[in-house]
Amino acid sequence: MTPIRTLIMGAAGRDFHNFNVFFRDNPDYTVVAFTATQIPNIDGRKYPAALAGSLYPEGIPIFPESDLLKLIKDLKVDQVVFAYSDVPHEYVMHKASLVTAAGVDFRLMGTTTTQVKSTKPVVSVCAIRTGSGKSQTTRRVSLILREMGYKVAAIRHPMPYGDLVKQKVQRYATYADLDKHECTIEEREEYEPHLDNGVIVYAGVDYEAILRQAEQEVDIVLWDGGNNDFSFYKPDLSIVVLDPHRPGHEVAYHPGETNMYLADVFVINKVDTANPDSVIAVRNNAARLNPDAVVIEGASPLFVDDPEAIRGKRVLVIEDGPTLTHGEMAYGAGWVAARRFGAAEIVDPRPYAVGSIISTYQKYPKTGQILPAMGYGEAQVRDLEATINRAEVDMVISATPIDLTRIIKVNKPMQRVRYELQEIGVPTLETILKAKFRK
Repeated sequence: MTPIRTLIMGAAGRDFHNFNVFFRDNPDYTVVAFTATQIPNIDGRKYPAALAGSLYPEGIPIFPESDLLKLIKDLKVDQVVFAYSDVPHEYVMHKASLVTAAGVDFRLMGTTTTQVKSTKPVVSVCAIRTGSGKSQTTRRVSLILREMGYKVAAIRHPMPYGDLVKQKVQRYATYADLDKHECTIEEREEYEPHLDNGVIVYAGVDYEAILRQAEQEVDIVLWDGGNNDFSFYKPDLSIVVLDPHRPGHEVAYHPGETNMYLADVFVINKVDTANPDSVIAVRNNAARLNPDAVVIEGASPLFVDDPEAIRGKRVLVIEDGPTLTHGEMAYGAGWVAARRFGAAEIVDPRPYAVGSIISTYQKYPKTGQILPAMGYGEAQVRDLEATINRAEVDMVISATPIDLTRIIKVNKPMQRVRYELQEIGVPTLETILKAKFRK
């Protein structure tokens, strides 16, 4: 039987995982190319032969998604696999229509073909959109499990922006490991808070190899999801975070709605800052799609070192980059802190933007008067630094999960905003985790 010629549409995450666990050593398929979007500087590279297996001695080329129709024709593609996340359902179907009109099959892959089974219990934390609050939920879960006496490692959804061979399996135990692996700002935002809490972090490219290494040193594996993707591992307990600041998105984005059906536990986050009607709308959608899941309500209280220093100041607000870009949030914890603690003005950073930051605003115009902490490479980090230092403000308010001053030099005072999950009422994550994993 002639192998099915396959092209995988991705963003250097789910696409590589699907290839590794289903296509890599499968003689029934020939993967002729990946396409890339969302992440800068991914296209124009190759998925390396060292990771691609014996069927691909030359590796697999990665092209920009804008070349999709030409690639289907030139590479004689039989099927296209859609493998990235945090996009509207309508967007997915537009891609499907484009592909099927070109005469080939369009495929989405599910849990049976892509989830890896662990020898240890797995708790997954996923969400319905980027920026819903997975990180603080994951940190809360790790704290509870460690207080119960378990050794835990967080395995983070992939962000492989560098040398893919070197990034096959990455283990982070200290800040020095972040420097050794030349982590981007986006990677540091996810890894540093775990390290601060004494939790080892794994990430990389080959997630079965990552899991097998992590299993050697932990009692429970904690899947720390990215975007609104579903877990790469088969979970024993599935926690899904909902965001009432974006009511309706839980049933309108791919694959966030998949997570709605997979959840054992819903955490409706940010109820302290959301419209009560929006909280009810999100709760109703959760009950309609998955009435058996337990629902927890939570807040994300803000912590600032010196709130009084913000009062009366003209401020530049910096937020987590992915939350503002493909997460489509126009504001975050930094904006809330600036308003709550009496800033005189939140200054529009766009007139001061340089280089790739200008391009980011052009691609994501909804970002508005907030500066996304973009840093997918050294050049973009320097553009971010220049934009901050050009801004005519009294103070910078940074709501990224890391200390940006470790990465860039800022020429004005900065206040960091921190936030942690705080459950409201009962049930709580602690009662659920103790019932599930009590020794």
